[in-house]
Amino acid sequence: MEKTRILVWDLPVRAFHWLLALSFAGAFLTAESERVRDLHVALGYTFAGLLAFRIVWGVIGSRHARFASFAYGPRAVWRYVASLFARRPAHYTGHNPAGGWAIFAMLALGFAVAGTGYAAYTDLGGRAFEEVHEAVANAMLALVVVHVAAVLVSSFVHRENLVAAMITGYKQGAPEEGLRGTRWAPAAALAAAVVGLWTALFNVADVQSPAARGPDVERSHPSRGHERGGDG
Repeated sequence: MEKTRILVWDLPVRAFHWLLALSFAGAFLTAESERVRDLHVALGYTFAGLLAFRIVWGVIGSRHARFASFAYGPRAVWRYVASLFARRPAHYTGHNPAGGWAIFAMLALGFAVAGTGYAAYTDLGGRAFEEVHEAVANAMLALVVVHVAAVLVSSFVHRENLVAAMITGYKQGAPEEGLRGTRWAPAAALAAAVVGLWTALFNVADVQSPAARGPDVERSHPSRGHERGGDG
């Protein structure tokens, strides 16, 4: 079958991929600092929102973005892995079976990270959710490391730069398997939603911060001091 350079990953998939990577990395790096807690929370909400978007796009999105296109069974995964060891790797235009399983695993772990993070932030269940949140976040990081390693290995084995493909959207494949458009409108809506979320979150944070309420707080101090002096 003749292969050529075709559009495989639409713009919403690519935007989701890199925004999710940035939000997870940022949230992981800010997890231990109280000084940037608002940033950590904003990144966490962004992470959760992106996951929700991917679920929707996995149902109504373009051909290779839909879950049905890479919902492979165990036998397909085994055959694909065996083809790698046999140095005759089977080529898939979209996600290969092992990559498809990794995506489902990352989505499941991602929702676990977001859910336990929200529970910890809102003080549900005491410190229990903090420990679970940390554990699933570490598990997510481990899976991401495995995913990156697998992408690099697959790029070498297939002689195709899969990292570049997730940036440009183009891979090698049969002409009839290519997408007809980049789907820029849903990608623009996703970007606008992220910007809107961050604007709303930091506006709320500014209103609730002690610095923003400084004059009121300062005015309340002398009255309390006066009351204590009068009592004395």
